[in-house]
Amino acid sequence: MSRLLLLFLMVTSVSAWAEFSREYLDQQPLEVAPANGISVAYRSLGNPEQPAVVMIMGLGASHVVWGDALVQGLEASGYRVVLLDNRDTGGSTRFDDWGQPTVWWQLLKRQMGFEVDAPYTLNDMAADTVAVMDVLDINNAHIVGASMGGMIAQVVAAQYPQRTRSLVSIMSTTGSPQLPPPSAEASESLLGVTTDDGAAAERREAMVARGFYPQSMGRQMMAVFKTGDRSDAVATITAPTLVVHGAKDTLLPPPHGAHTAQLIAGSELVVYDSMGHNIPDDVLPKLLQEMTLHMKAADTAAMTP
Repeated sequence: MSRLLLLFLMVTSVSAWAEFSREYLDQQPLEVAPANGISVAYRSLGNPEQPAVVMIMGLGASHVVWGDALVQGLEASGYRVVLLDNRDTGGSTRFDDWGQPTVWWQLLKRQMGFEVDAPYTLNDMAADTVAVMDVLDINNAHIVGASMGGMIAQVVAAQYPQRTRSLVSIMSTTGSPQLPPPSAEASESLLGVTTDDGAAAERREAMVARGFYPQSMGRQMMAVFKTGDRSDAVATITAPTLVVHGAKDTLLPPPHGAHTAQLIAGSELVVYDSMGHNIPDDVLPKLLQEMTLHMKAADTAAMTP
């Protein structure tokens, strides 16, 4: 199986995320903003007068996958938190009418040097993020993304530097083809996602309950492929950047995070020993502290003449 397909499958595992609650998030009003001809659903939490944090989730995931603890921690640290559903997930415009890509054929086309078919790209999703900021009159924000959301956050920071107060890229990648693929053990584990047995059906049900939208994953995978290697663009990022990765990440191994940090001048790389392609319970408070320190420093720099 192609390592690119495995990168698609990586976020379909509910077990990749720590136990979490979404009760607080579900109680907050869900609003919709016009964005580039579609509608993007979002929640804006906290004091609008405080610096904003815009949080972007990964492949097929709605914003509730962030969970209550991290969001409430950021609010308590004095931030306005904006959570959005990427196009094709949650309350945002779906692209079901476009259909499902034939993954093996699209992978073959890509390997032969042809462009894959996709209804949108990461660039479009980054533009959606900025459109929500426009609706909320947010001049600039701390842009935070996990996995594919980290890729989108990197695009925002590269293409919209004036809108990016700082960047936090969590367990993500530049998309460079030179980076290592998932481990053999991770590959074997992920193959189970594609089976049709009872356990797989149960896992898909758990994914939906958690806030994932499996029907959008193929299209969003094509968006990643169509956008391609973003290394050159990532190297242009000037915003203060925190790169977070897990030492046990066998899906996007640590060199993916290291490469991101290497390309962004002045960035900080934090690797957690107990973290895989997840945010485990013991890492969450440490991550919150690192993010808060990073963002407070960027806030101070932004207010310094």
